Amino acid sequence: MRGLKNFAAAAVLAFAAAAASSACAETVAVTNARVLTMGPAGEIQNGTVVIRDGKIVAVGAGVAAPAGARVIDAQGQIVTPGFVIADSALGAMEVTSVGDDLSPNTPGLTAAFDVQYGLNPDSFLLPVARLGGITRAVVVPAYGGGGDGGHEHDTAGAYGHDVPKSLFAGQAAVVDLGQHDNMLTKAQVAMTAPLGEMGARAAGGARGASFVLLKTALDDVRFYKANKAAFDTGSARELNLSRADLEALIPVIEGRMPLLVSVHRASDIRQALRFAKQQNLKLIIDGGEEAWKVADEIAAAGVPVILNPLADLPGNFETLGSTMENAGVLEKAGVTVVIKANEENAHRAREARFNAGNAVAHGMSYAGALKALTINPAKVFGVADRFGSLEAGKDADLVIWSGDPLEPLSQPQAVFVKGEQMPLTSRALQLRDRYKSAGAMPPAYSK
Repeated sequence: MRGLKNFAAAAVLAFAAAAASSACAETVAVTNARVLTMGPAGEIQNGTVVIRDGKIVAVGAGVAAPAGARVIDAQGQIVTPGFVIADSALGAMEVTSVGDDLSPNTPGLTAAFDVQYGLNPDSFLLPVARLGGITRAVVVPAYGGGGDGGHEHDTAGAYGHDVPKSLFAGQAAVVDLGQHDNMLTKAQVAMTAPLGEMGARAAGGARGASFVLLKTALDDVRFYKANKAAFDTGSARELNLSRADLEALIPVIEGRMPLLVSVHRASDIRQALRFAKQQNLKLIIDGGEEAWKVADEIAAAGVPVILNPLADLPGNFETLGSTMENAGVLEKAGVTVVIKANEENAHRAREARFNAGNAVAHGMSYAGALKALTINPAKVFGVADRFGSLEAGKDADLVIWSGDPLEPLSQPQAVFVKGEQMPLTSRALQLRDRYKSAGAMPPAYSK
């Protein structure tokens, strides 16, 4: 009997895998669409997008639907790349009663912490995010402290965590929101570190101390890289980081992995830019409520900024200059802008497009806002060769919209992740449908 049950379970899994493979292998042609490619082709009227084996194989106005393809007539509706949500907890966070997988409390494990090992492709939050047109996410480790583009006081902490215990929070990863077992797109896309007030508290209370400790840590990494044999034999000088953390930081000092710093005040941003130049680091600014004050300096340094355009109220003294015009000012200065969702953004990830719409209302260009949700985050995190724009050869992540994707009343009509069409539902919607016509008695008594 046990063998029969095991066989049945294996058969179910095999059927599910075959169904998923078949869905990805399907040829689909989205026709008669207003295609906003976010790539070199720009906007295509009466365009067609052809999907085969999970990839985009053709995009254009004169493209014919292949024989045997499933044709979706968009009837003039807008088609965009799937949205990419940056600085997210999708796949590593659930409801508040369930512990998240965003930060360790393990001594000697800070920079080496890697979110990829705690990802949950069955998270209830993923279908909700897909309802907002999101097909990919950048999952970022959490550290205590505020700002975060969401008006929270620093004492509250990002995702509810306490004061940071280290200058490094760990390594971020890019994931897809498809329905399969392996959601990882690319691991170790950035090393995260707090600066400003968060960094000051991690360093003992002073902003200057955080930069000194950060420099000391990177000096230790350079020493370790050049003296691994001496480190192994115990004959090297004492280092402040564990071997795992030292190894994790080598790509940072080599410029292969960007350092994503949470920083908000203009003076702290300036200092971060100087520090990155001195240390020859690739930098990403996260938060940046006062980035508009130093927009030209950020642009000259070629540093991208991840921000929430709705951050317009000071949650603390380092965000006094918050304004909803931040994104527009940065765009005009030539800064690469990435738009993220609100605080606790795993639950509210679908609202990122509303934030982009508000950025347009306060000075950002429409095209710039869409880029901030698509190709810009893909470029910033080194995956633009895979997705972020509708181009032949890229993964087929795309959304057909009922109207303007930045308008709240518009809804996705179809969402594709790597060529597979996703169901437009969530647990919340299923519960709504289950109970909206409930009678006077519980369901069990109505059978």
